[in-house]
This record gives sequence, C-alpha cells and structure tokens, in this order.
Amino acid sequence: MSGSPIIKPRDDMGSGFPTLLRKELSRFWKVAFQTIAAPVLTALLYLLIFAHVLEGRVQVYGTVPYTSFLIPGLMMMSMLQNSFANPSSSLIQSRITGNLVFILLPPLSHREIFSAYLLASIARGLAVGSCVWLVALFFVHLPVHNILWILAFAVLSCGIMGTLGMIAGLWSEKFDQLAAFQNFLILPATFLSGVFYSIHSLPPFWQAVSRWNPVFYTIDGFRYGFFAVSDVSPWQSLAVVAGVFAVLCLFALRLLASGYKLRN
Repeated sequence: MSGSPIIKPRDDMGSGFPTLLRKELSRFWKVAFQTIAAPVLTALLYLLIFAHVLEGRVQVYGTVPYTSFLIPGLMMMSMLQNSFANPSSSLIQSRITGNLVFILLPPLSHREIFSAYLLASIARGLAVGSCVWLVALFFVHLPVHNILWILAFAVLSCGIMGTLGMIAGLWSEKFDQLAAFQNFLILPATFLSGVFYSIHSLPPFWQAVSRWNPVFYTIDGFRYGFFAVSDVSPWQSLAVVAGVFAVLCLFALRLLASGYKLRN
C-alpha cells in the first residue's frame, strides 16, 4: 500500500546507506561522457554563441565583461539541470525496470534513502559545474571574490534540484510524465532566471516576475561570489535558497516516510 511506512528495523546487516550512495555515484560516473562531458559541451556552445554575439554590446554591472558575467550563469544552469536529472532518472528507471524493490528490502530508513540520493545529485552537479568552470578559463579570466559564497550557493542550489528530482521521480510513473516535469517547470525556471542577462535590463513588470522565481536567487547569489555585485542582496538570496531547500527536504522526507508510490 502506498501509505505504508518504509522504515525498517535494524539488524546485524547494518546500514545499506553507503552501498546505495556508491550505487548512485557510480550510475553517473560510469557514463561520465554522457552525464558530465555532454552538459559541459552544451554550456561551451552557449558560451561561444552568446559571447561572440553580445560581447562588447552588453554592459553588466558597469565594469563586468559580458563573457565573464555569462560563465557563472552557465555553470549554475548546468549544475541545476544535472542535479535534477540524477535522482529523477534513477527512480523512474528503477520503477520501470522493476528493481525498485532492491532499495526497499535492505534496512534503510527514509532519511538514509533521501541522503544517498541527495548527496549523489549534489556530487554530479558540482562535478559538472567544476568542469564548465575549468573549460571556461581557457576563454576568459574569471575573478573569485569569495569562494565561501560560491560553495554555499552551489551546494544549496544542487540540493534544491536534487530534492526536486526525487519528488519528480517518486511522482512520475512514466518517462513522459518526468519529461513534462522537466520541460514545463525546470527548463523555464532556469532559462528565465537571469542566466543570460541581469534582471535590471528587464521592464519593471518582468523584474517583479523574476523575483518570484527561486532559481533567480541561486544564480544571482552565485554570481556575487565571483564579482561582489548582484541584482539583489546576497543575504536575501541566501535566505530564499536555504528556505526553499528546507521546505523541499521536509516534503521529500514526508513522501519517503509514507512510502508514496513505492510499494504498489
């Protein structure tokens, strides 16, 4: 039944958390050409096209070259999309192939299941973001104002999308449902969040709309770590990002604890 809890009593076998975490990490690492190299290539194409067309024609924050401004946005967009893809694709594939039962059989609590999927999604997001950064350095020097701000927004933002990916993977029963989640929620939220522009270049109405998009705060706060300037206060961005992450974590844990769509 979908309402049955999935918490299991401990026995001499111990926790299966390390095994589940290794399994989720190895899922994307064994096909790194697809899960890491391909997103890096996509970000590089965006960089080459937009930088070639708009460099020298668009001024951002007064003194920041457009190419430099673009790189943190592409890094964050790549991290968000891949952090979402890791748990969502894993759960939907496990459901369709029928091996989801092997996650439910070991003595795993809902917190351990959640933590394993979350850590793996953050690891994939950070790996992709780091590779985009390294490749971008061949084209332009990117200053680092505060590495702690960069890491804080990177980890929290990947955590948001990793948790959202778990929720989508639990809810979706078919690949087309998951694709709808990605196409109608994740892609619009990331593309309309200031990846390619500052919201101050928008009319007042669209500036107000952008401020209701949580993804905007992940990118704006992330950029602050590089340039020490941003569209809104970095503390406001941090509060929004941390708050959204906490709410999504509580919701995902509740779904896992109740066994939502896991036991039918």
